[in-house]
Amino acid sequence: MAQEQVVDESGADSQEGINIINVNENGLWYIIQTYSGYENRVKVDLEQRIRSMDMMERIFNVVVPTEDEIEIRDGQRKTVSKKLFPGYVFVQMIMDDDTWYVVRNTPGVTGFAGTTIDERAKPTPLPDTEVDQILKQMQTAQPKINIGFVVGDSVLVTDGPFSDMMGSVDTIDLDRGRVRVMVSMFGRDTPVELDFLQVEKQ
Repeated sequence: MAQEQVVDESGADSQEGINIINVNENGLWYIIQTYSGYENRVKVDLEQRIRSMDMMERIFNVVVPTEDEIEIRDGQRKTVSKKLFPGYVFVQMIMDDDTWYVVRNTPGVTGFAGTTIDERAKPTPLPDTEVDQILKQMQTAQPKINIGFVVGDSVLVTDGPFSDMMGSVDTIDLDRGRVRVMVSMFGRDTPVELDFLQVEKQ
């Protein structure tokens, strides 16, 4: 469900702030909708409002669910943070008129998910089991690998004895970080096993 994200105009991509580990049993989790690409900016602004308006005993956590992904581009590995739910931020809070106002009037927030036409109607909280699963995934999941090609794609070998040869992807082994490429040698297709960093999609 993770997607390529638009960078916040603020340049913020930080999970700093209220700690998601100290989950308060009195609060329920709600989803707020934001402008696309403003999830982290909303998180920062909302946490500032919570502190300045002395709401820390009623609004406990603000979370932008993310997962790490390893991208392989231009022969290099880079770990990036991908948002699991683009356009949404999770808030753990005690819902009342005051907390609703603080959250709803944060810049970049377009509303609570799960509300009816009457926006002031109480939004539907997330089931605890779903939230627990998402938070656990954020904390324990191994980074996914985005290699940029799939079986059948044409690739260029960029390193090693087969450098500059074209081939097609035959199999991909994510666990070992290896790819088998069929290259044409001596008039026939020959399988060559390479590291992900040694090939580029064409």
